[in-house]
Amino acid sequence: MKSFLYLLMGALSALQFDSVSFAAEPKLLPREMLEEGWIQLFDGETLFGWKPTGNAKWEVQDGEIRTDGAKPGFLMSTTEWGDYEFSVEFRAAADTNSGVFLRSAAEPKDPARDCYELNIAPADNPFPTGSLVARQKAVRRPSPSPSPERGGGLEDDEWHTFRVVAWGGWITVELDGKRVADYTDKSPVRIGHIALQSNSGRVAFRNVRLQPIELMPQLTIGDLSNFSTERGEQSRFEINGDKELHVTNGPGQIETKLEYANFVLQLECKVNGKGLNSGIFFRALRDGRWAGYESQINNVFKDGDRTRPADFGTGAIYRRQPARRVVADDGEWFFKTIVADGPHMAVWVNGYQVSDWTDDRPPKENAREGLRLKPGVIAIQGHDPTTDFWFRDIQVAELPR
Repeated sequence: MKSFLYLLMGALSALQFDSVSFAAEPKLLPREMLEEGWIQLFDGETLFGWKPTGNAKWEVQDGEIRTDGAKPGFLMSTTEWGDYEFSVEFRAAADTNSGVFLRSAAEPKDPARDCYELNIAPADNPFPTGSLVARQKAVRRPSPSPSPERGGGLEDDEWHTFRVVAWGGWITVELDGKRVADYTDKSPVRIGHIALQSNSGRVAFRNVRLQPIELMPQLTIGDLSNFSTERGEQSRFEINGDKELHVTNGPGQIETKLEYANFVLQLECKVNGKGLNSGIFFRALRDGRWAGYESQINNVFKDGDRTRPADFGTGAIYRRQPARRVVADDGEWFFKTIVADGPHMAVWVNGYQVSDWTDDRPPKENAREGLRLKPGVIAIQGHDPTTDFWFRDIQVAELPR
């Protein structure tokens, strides 16, 4: 009997371990999309990275964000974006009037001034689906099976796709692969939130994705001319023929010659060992080692549970907010996107958002001690003598203001 109980307890323990390790595995983007720079704004399970405004009720079911449209309101991305390509799938009832707001103010008042309202509306609306409200009416989209409710508009309660490019004052909209709007704004809104609208009628959204554009490569000519190694100290920084940066030994850091305040940074990284530690510092001081905000790189987690990082976890804002999940693995290339905009910071690993933090500390010159909004260098850390990391495709762009 005793041996049977031991076997039973062991089986239950193994079952529990498997549920912890595998039950909540997120659905990540395909590698080809990650290589192009795409990230997920919606993880399919939670509203992490979003903030509701108004009285609308939002819920997540079956990988969708849904609202019944009974009360008005918005679901706002906590991160603001400048130039990007954006894609979202939506499904709406025949009489729904809703939309997706681009570069939106936190409380949009006028779609002709403080945002770009991409409408979801019946065909008889002055700005039917695909239009930019108060700016440009969508080109009429013929339907192979016209809906009497929509007068030849979109099919009732079927999935459709918006694909948008927002580049400076140029906004283009594709609806189900067809260009329906091409608008140039002479006085453009340059930066703002992505906002899903609850206005009137049932609507659902899924596969909400964004690709930052106009980022500048930092290793394009195969050398370190865009970086300074003056604070290299014990670390070594070498670049190979494939324009990959190898960082070994430490402590020390390599830092950009230019300084950045509000920016988008994308890169690939590989931890060339087990349990090694590094980080990306930003708004950092030139006259101090690791004197800035740090986006952690450490793939270790506790007890087989990726939601329990051992040392804040890759993508964390170190010492401020742990990563909600360790997504990357040692020995494999992974993708990282960092956005810093004023006091707000967010990080994606393999296209999955792992941190979303706003610094409400009193201002200090060194961001390790308090809020810093002024520009600083972006630095790659050599942590200690065991440091062994690879980096490639480092790209950065200052956010517009």
